[in-house]
Amino acid sequence: MQAPTLPAALEQLDWHWTNHLRPRLDGLTDDEYTWEPVPNSWNVRPKGTGASPMAAGAGDFEIDWEMPEPSPSPVTTIAWRLGHVIVGVLAMRNAGHFGGPETDYFQWEYAGTAREALEQLDTEYAAWIAGVRSLGEDGLAAPCGEAEGPWSDEPMITLVLHINRELIHHGAEIALLRDLYAHR
Repeated sequence: MQAPTLPAALEQLDWHWTNHLRPRLDGLTDDEYTWEPVPNSWNVRPKGTGASPMAAGAGDFEIDWEMPEPSPSPVTTIAWRLGHVIVGVLAMRNAGHFGGPETDYFQWEYAGTAREALEQLDTEYAAWIAGVRSLGEDGLAAPCGEAEGPWSDEPMITLVLHINRELIHHGAEIALLRDLYAHR
């Protein structure tokens, strides 16, 4: 008998979200949100002021962007990392798998304030975790489908665990940036 995978995958992410990541974001200020730890950091900026060749965004703010990513990769701000998590990690997956609105980096309306970014993050996380909960073991074993391109034939659990890694990884980067900001 094989142990159920869904409870373990959910517990891993939701425990991290509830006990580490989300509490570390409480009190995030607008200055921290856009603080550039080094010159020429990638950021979320007012439309038309981007520091990259392919700044993206549909609203009043845009995220610095370039494909392929330059080497070495630019240092990114908390705003940029939150934008990536909100859009590339969660919102696009919510659209592809759980009925969320279609979006991408170019269609997204990036947040100009920390409060707005955290509201977007909370909304997209809630949609993701609810969607994953709805899968059941059979849904985790089913192929990801065309929304995941080269991963289309992989079982959904592969994507779920990848998203867990992404949120843990980028959450740790954001926490470090908050520490560096506090001790600058």
